[in-house]
Amino acid sequence: MGQKPLKDFSTDLGTIRETLISIEKEFGKRIIGNAGILRSIIIALLSNGHVLLEGAPGLGKTLMIRTIARILDLDFKRVQFTPDLMPADIIGTNIIVEDGTGGRQFRFEQGPIFTHILLADEINRASPKTQSALLQAMEEHEVTVFGKNYNLDEIFFTLATQNPIEMAGTYPLPEAQLDRFFFKILVPYPSEEHLKQIGILNMSENSSKKSIQKVLSPDRILQMRETLKKMPITDRIYDFAVDLVKSTHPGMGEGSETVSRYVRYGASPRGLNAILAASRVSAALDGRANISVEDIESNYLPALRHRLVMRFEGEIEGVTPEAVLQGIFHSLKKRF
Repeated sequence: MGQKPLKDFSTDLGTIRETLISIEKEFGKRIIGNAGILRSIIIALLSNGHVLLEGAPGLGKTLMIRTIARILDLDFKRVQFTPDLMPADIIGTNIIVEDGTGGRQFRFEQGPIFTHILLADEINRASPKTQSALLQAMEEHEVTVFGKNYNLDEIFFTLATQNPIEMAGTYPLPEAQLDRFFFKILVPYPSEEHLKQIGILNMSENSSKKSIQKVLSPDRILQMRETLKKMPITDRIYDFAVDLVKSTHPGMGEGSETVSRYVRYGASPRGLNAILAASRVSAALDGRANISVEDIESNYLPALRHRLVMRFEGEIEGVTPEAVLQGIFHSLKKRF
């Protein structure tokens, strides 16, 4: 599957690997740990996808995203989602202004969605009407206001957060919107060692004064995206990814008994596209020009965990989407 690499493809891959190392170095000046989360966010960005971050409050999600935006030299805007937030507060709206002749006319006032990186903080606290305002933007990179379309920047990256602990006054994202997210990343509580380092860093007088160097630019990100599209995918790897996604559906593929018992609906074709695109970037970040099963293994959980709709039996027995997916993957890997 795919095209043969260009002559300078290996050189480009080496540059991409060096860029990741530089990003990790700058990231570490402000953020303790979470290198895996940084890598997943970079993979999603270079795959032109969006990310849903799930974690308890106070784990530094906003600081992490703000730091990444600065390192990548991208515009950043944050919207705190609340029950009274309206779609126009995100997208923008027409306002009446006076023209040079004393008359009045409508002018579109852009909302915070017109940026490179949009942080939709606690997205599940806003009403479904407001949540749906992001659907068109995430999929088509444009918004429609009063029948007129407005294009977003070619680099438009939504990072949404949600708190898994407190469910009062929240509106769970519907499956159709969850499916728009390339990755769902779980933000863990820091280890004891990282917790100590965080305390030391925050107590340091110079912790907030450390200069963050810009490693990338919007143009360079677009170039890297084009380079990554040229990476070939073998038929064997492609078939493995197809079998993995197909097997998440009841009655189809590996682990059908477990899936039929606990899963109501499996991953969509977007899940397949996410796995393949993420595996390309993952291989490139390791300096390789070919995708391995290990690349799929490192990306299938964030790519698929939010795309499975579980049955009531699964919730009662504590069977998670991750457990189902891991069973399917390891069953397939034995035959690979």
